[in-house]
Amino acid sequence: MTRAVEAVGGINLGQGVCDLPTHPAVKAGAIEAIEANRAAYSLYEGIAPLRAAIAKKLRDYNRIDADPASEIVVTVGSTGAFALAMLATVDPGDRVILFEPFYSYHFNTALLAGAEPVFVTTRGNDFEFDEKELEAAAARADVIVVCTPANPSGKIFSREELERIAAVATRHDLLVVTDEIYEHILFDGREHVSPASLAGMRDRTITISGFSKTFSITGWRLGYAAGPPDIMRSMGILSDLLYVCPPTPLQWGVLAGMVELGADYYAQLLTDYASLRSLMADGLRAAGLRPIVPQGAYYMLADYRPLGWTTAREAADQLLALAGVAAIPGTAFYNDEAAGEHLLRFCFAKTREAIEEANRRMAKLRP
Repeated sequence: MTRAVEAVGGINLGQGVCDLPTHPAVKAGAIEAIEANRAAYSLYEGIAPLRAAIAKKLRDYNRIDADPASEIVVTVGSTGAFALAMLATVDPGDRVILFEPFYSYHFNTALLAGAEPVFVTTRGNDFEFDEKELEAAAARADVIVVCTPANPSGKIFSREELERIAAVATRHDLLVVTDEIYEHILFDGREHVSPASLAGMRDRTITISGFSKTFSITGWRLGYAAGPPDIMRSMGILSDLLYVCPPTPLQWGVLAGMVELGADYYAQLLTDYASLRSLMADGLRAAGLRPIVPQGAYYMLADYRPLGWTTAREAADQLLALAGVAAIPGTAFYNDEAAGEHLLRFCFAKTREAIEEANRRMAKLRP
């Protein structure tokens, strides 16, 4: 869809590219590193000061204690961290539980590692799961993947839900791999809870996050993983084999952001995204769609059926052809395509001006 919308000069509300500006402190940190010729390879697990800053953030925000020397690996994006986690822990034929709707990279990376995905469908506008379905899936699985806040649904798994997942993982001796890249984008006073912070979960959880969404640097490709030392060592060696190390000067850039940006920055981030969420929801309603307002992250699913289209692909194609706006068919996020056939996913990590223009274009579609 990104290629298609670029071909017609449209507005890309499909891919989560995050068009918002990068904070000057983060840019300055990278520029200073480049000017200081910090261009050599770093250790494959990342520069030590950044790992120390990540350890402090994990302790203060996530309530996770992690040794920066042996339990943290800086990676090429959080997707890179997830790929390393799958390759380090999954054998061909192992079964990996994904909550539906899922992030398609989780699905395809599990396949790449030779795993067999097992699906637990979440339902309703709060995307709740049935514990009996999870229990049945866990009986024949090896890993549970939890994405919170979730892409594409924006669901934030509550503490109670995560405790239920933790109990299932413990009963069946499963590894839990979390994707928490949207952990700072929470709405309506909701709390972010890291599964590794729950009782008994630290030693069976790989926690993944990064800087792309928080600092609006999706193209810098910097993330990290934290977890048991033996798994982190395996992930670090795989990181070395695949790409040697994350980009060194950019590591210094995100370190500057972590050190210099305080609570005011993160509060403003929430305020800005809450405003964009409202703008996006209002625009979709005005166009005749039915948005599912997310609890977190910066994506919004919407039911397009009031506009008369019959498949998600048709809806995405017509939205692009008639309004010059790109969205992603909901079928991309479900194993059972029928479950996502009535949905489109929109990204609101855009400038206010871009969303306003997209809203104006989509409003012309209303019957």
